[in-house]
Amino acid sequence: MLRLIPLLALAALAAPAVHAAAPAAGSAQPGVTLRDDGSDYVLSNAYVTAIVDKHTGNLVSLKYRGLELFGHHSGYSAGYWEQNTGRAPKVIDSVTIDPAANGGARAEVSVKGISEGRMLSPNAPGGGIRCDLELRYALGRDDSGVYTYAIYSHPADYPADHIGESRFAAKLNPDIFDWMTINAEVNKRMLAPRDWVEGTPLNMKEARRLNTGIYKGQVEHKYDYTAVQFDTPAYGWSSTRAFPVAAAGAVSAGDAHIGLWFINPSMEYLSGGPTKVELTGHLDLSNSPDPVLLNYWRGTHYGGSFCPISKGEDWSKVVGPMLIYCNAGTGPQELWHDALRQAASETHEWPYAWVNGVDYPHADQRAVVTGRITVEDPQEPGLHPTSMLVGLSAPDYTTTGWARFGHTPPEVRVGWQTDAKHYEFWVRTSDNQPFTIPNVRPGTYVFHAIADGVLGEFASEKITLKPGEHLDVGRIVWHPVRYGRQLWDIGIPNRSAREFFHGDDYRHWGLYLQYPKWFPQDVDYTIGKSDFRKDWNFEQVPRAPADDINGREPGTSTTWTVHFTLTSAALGDSRSERAILRLALCGIGTRHLYVTVNDRPVGELDDLRYNAVINRDGIQGLWSEHDVIFPASALREGANTLKLTIPGGNPTSGIEYDYLRLELAPDHEPAKRS
Repeated sequence: MLRLIPLLALAALAAPAVHAAAPAAGSAQPGVTLRDDGSDYVLSNAYVTAIVDKHTGNLVSLKYRGLELFGHHSGYSAGYWEQNTGRAPKVIDSVTIDPAANGGARAEVSVKGISEGRMLSPNAPGGGIRCDLELRYALGRDDSGVYTYAIYSHPADYPADHIGESRFAAKLNPDIFDWMTINAEVNKRMLAPRDWVEGTPLNMKEARRLNTGIYKGQVEHKYDYTAVQFDTPAYGWSSTRAFPVAAAGAVSAGDAHIGLWFINPSMEYLSGGPTKVELTGHLDLSNSPDPVLLNYWRGTHYGGSFCPISKGEDWSKVVGPMLIYCNAGTGPQELWHDALRQAASETHEWPYAWVNGVDYPHADQRAVVTGRITVEDPQEPGLHPTSMLVGLSAPDYTTTGWARFGHTPPEVRVGWQTDAKHYEFWVRTSDNQPFTIPNVRPGTYVFHAIADGVLGEFASEKITLKPGEHLDVGRIVWHPVRYGRQLWDIGIPNRSAREFFHGDDYRHWGLYLQYPKWFPQDVDYTIGKSDFRKDWNFEQVPRAPADDINGREPGTSTTWTVHFTLTSAALGDSRSERAILRLALCGIGTRHLYVTVNDRPVGELDDLRYNAVINRDGIQGLWSEHDVIFPASALREGANTLKLTIPGGNPTSGIEYDYLRLELAPDHEPAKRS
C-alpha cells in the first residue's frame, strides 16, 4: 500500500521527539479504562481522560497529563459536533468497544439520536438535520488523544433534507493556549482574549481594529486563518509557557509546553476536494473568547458545498474518524512538527481496523486506482506540469441553490468542488508520472485531473470500482481545450490569484481599501511589456473613498485596460472567425463584469456566483471558467485595447482572476468544455 505523506510532513520527520510520542507497540502501558457515570462516559489511558455527555454526544472535557485543555467560558464550550443528539426523540448510548473484553487495548462509546424524521439541533449555526446521528469517541492504550467520528443516516421514509454547515469544533483553555499553527504561513503568537474584547468593530462582525496588546493598531480578522484542507494534515494551538504535567507511562512529570491538534487521517469525508479552503482556527468572537479549532466536513465558506437528500433516499455518510491529538514539548514549533509526524502515521494506518458496525470498508474492501496522465497541448508543446492533482469523485448532479438578491433559488450543478454528500479521493502527481489512488471506497466515480499551468480540467466517463479491486487505467492523454489559436494570456492557470501583485501576502483585512493607493490610475497592462506579478493586482475591486479606513463606504466602478498589438498574420481571416475571451475566476464578489474591445461593448458576465473570497481575505475559492464570445471583426491590425469593468458598490464586490486568455476560433465550430 502506498504511503502518502504531505511534503511538509516529510520535512518534519527529522524533528526531535516530544514527550507525548506514543510508546512502541507492546509497551507495558496501563490499559484503557471506561467508566459509566450515569450522565457521562469517562475514557482514560496513561495520557488523556475524555468525558462524553451521554445525552448530547458532546466531548465536555479533555484532560492531558492532568491538565484540562478545553475552555468553558465562550458560548458553546468544550468539544462538540455542530449538530448533536440532544433534541432527538430517542437517544441510545452504548459501548461499542469494551476495554474489558480486549485487555484494555481500546474503548469506544456511541451516542445515537434517532430523529424519526424530525429536526435535530434546529438552532445550530449551520441549521438542523432530519437524519439519525451517531457520535462516537474512541481511545486506545497508547493514544495521546481521542478519536471522534459522526455517522449521518437518512432512512428512505424521512423527509427531504439539505444538511447545512457541519463541523467538529473545540473551544480551548485560554490560560494555556496562546500560539496557533495552521501551516507555515499561519504560525504565530495570538492576541490575548482581552485585546479582542477591547477592539473597535469594523465593516464585518469578524473584524476588529485592536487597541491593546502586541498587535495594537492592527486588524484581527478570523478569516486570515483559513487554509486549503487537503494541504493541512495537522493544525492546532500550543503554549508559549511551560506547565506542570503529570507522569505518563515512562515519561516523568515535569514542566512542558502543551499542544492540541486536529488531524484528518484522510480527506475522503471532507467537502470540496483538494482545493477547498475553510476556516481552521481563531479566537472566538464572544466577550470572553476562548481559542477555537474547527474541522469542517460540510464547508460553507469560499463557495460552500452541498449535501441534499431527497425524500425516499436511503443515505448515510461516515465523517471521520479524526484525531484530537495532545502533546508536550519544548515549544510551539517542536509540537507542530510532532503533530505532522503523527498525521503521517495516522494516514499510513488509514483505514482503521478498529472501526466496525458502520459503513466503513476496511483495507481489504477498498479499491486502488493506478495509472499515469500526460498533457499534450500542440500550442504549448513544452508544457509538462509538475504540480497535478488527480482524483475520484461522484458524478455531477443538480440541486437547488440559495436565492440571492430576491431571485428564485437557482438550479445548481454540483461537482467535486462543491460536493459534501459523497466521498472523494485525491493524490498529487506530475506529468507522465505514475500515480496511485489508494483506499477508495467501492462505488461509481468520475476520474478528474487538474494541473498548474493548464486551463480547465480533465474528466473521464464513469468508473465503477468493486471491493478490493485494483484498476490500472493505463496512460491517459489529456488534451486541454483550445477553441482556436492563442493571441495572448495573463497569469498562470492555477486556481489562485497568488501570482499577481500582493497575491503572496493576502492574509490582511482591508487590502481592498489599498487598491486606490497601489493603482491610482487603475490597472493599465500591456501584453509583452507588463509583468503580471507587479502590474496586475490580485483583486479588481471598486475604488474606495480615500478617507474610508473601516471599509463601510461604497466605492466607484473600476476599469482595467489591456493593450495588445496584432499583426495581420495573427488576425488571419478574422471575417470568418470569432474571438473568445476565456476568464478563469477564483474570487467573486460582484454580479457583473463588463467587457469592451476598442471601446465597443462585446459582452458581459452576469449573475456571477458569489464566493466571498474577497471579503474573507482569500486568494482562492470556488473556481469557475467563463467565456466572452464576440466577432473577431471587433479586433484590428495594430493597437487594440480590451477593458474589464466592474460596477461600483461595496469595496469587496469585485473579482479575483486566476487566468485570462484571448483566442481566435473558426466561427462554425461550437464551443466545448473539457
